[in-house]
Amino acid sequence: MQHVSVPSGLSHIGLLAKYELSKRFTNKSGMVALIAFMLIWAILLLYPIKSASEFIMEPNFRSFTEALFGPGSLQHLFEWPVAEFAVFWLAALYLFPLFSIFIAADQFSSDKQRGSLRFLTLRVSRSSLFLGRFAGQMLIQLSLIILTLLATIIMVVSRDMTLLAAALSTSLLVMVNLFIVVLPYTAAMALLSLHANSARQASIFAIILWALVSIVIGLINFKFPQLSGLSIILPGSQISSMINTQGISSLAYSPIPLLQTVVILGLGNLLMKRSAL
Repeated sequence: MQHVSVPSGLSHIGLLAKYELSKRFTNKSGMVALIAFMLIWAILLLYPIKSASEFIMEPNFRSFTEALFGPGSLQHLFEWPVAEFAVFWLAALYLFPLFSIFIAADQFSSDKQRGSLRFLTLRVSRSSLFLGRFAGQMLIQLSLIILTLLATIIMVVSRDMTLLAAALSTSLLVMVNLFIVVLPYTAAMALLSLHANSARQASIFAIILWALVSIVIGLINFKFPQLSGLSIILPGSQISSMINTQGISSLAYSPIPLLQTVVILGLGNLLMKRSAL
């Protein structure tokens, strides 16, 4: 008698992640969102990033920033081997987390309203569903990061072909960093979408939560300066420190978002198991 192997939890997570990725880039709404995303980044690359990278290469601009922000405040920004990636780094550190709030907002809310989550949990465990959706959203965002990096490399090579090797190595480090940076944001949206009734509501919840937590942490730090490390609980708390980094040293801040992601996913998985779908 032939035995049929039952797919494991990891197999379910992988299948769900692949489905999320294919769904995003094959359905109409996903394609519209992709086109809008690429148009926004095309404008950013062709105008602010390209123009700003030309300023960075000017010696007078470095003197101006040192006079404005203080000596050495942005010294690593001028050590980037490719000027375009220095400006891309500044923009992407803030824009990709913002995009992730909206891109990953509908991980569960729509299915919960339609009642399809109950149908899905008959075939896979709740943990596999939660982690599979999260992994799928991260694959989507990794694809978007790679697309923008490829566009930046093309822009760099069009200026100077000899910078191709430096652009490729730099883009790899930037890709790893950005992927790690958006991890806790995507995990937080997975958690919030379990409570929200729509993607818009999940995004509003995220903005309100970030604002409230930032205000509370600011008040606590003002009253008790010794608790300044409390800001580590908020995703993105390390971004301002990452701006003045370059190369492999930028990965020194990766433990913060990785730890945040583990904690948020743990809470989300617990809520997924206990919530009524």
